[in-house]
Amino acid sequence: MSDSGDEGRARERAAIIFAVRSGQITAEEGARRLGVSRKTYYEWERRALQAITEALEDRAPGRPGTPKDEEKERLQNEITELQNKLFVAEKTVEVRDMLHAYELHNARAKKSAGESLEKKRKQRKKR
Repeated sequence: MSDSGDEGRARERAAIIFAVRSGQITAEEGARRLGVSRKTYYEWERRALQAITEALEDRAPGRPGTPKDEEKERLQNEITELQNKLFVAEKTVEVRDMLHAYELHNARAKKSAGESLEKKRKQRKKR
């Protein structure tokens, strides 16, 4: 934060710049009152007018956006990537479990079918 002395000097500079811009005094007189060269005066005037212009530019309504924290953004992207990999891994396990259950079911069905055929053969032999 600037102290009140700095703020007072800034207000004085602004008042003199406005007086020059409105034609009340010359740039040479403004520079003399500020105790600087005309070149320095014109630099201050340029910065002041630029700041005024920037302050009056249209802005999106609401709270200004927060500056991006590159490390935080990188970590969030990494978390998202890891969550996606975890999801794929979980689905892979589910599919493997389903395939295993299907293979067990088929093996039992074949065994059961084989046993049924064996019983029929034995019954035919008994006749």
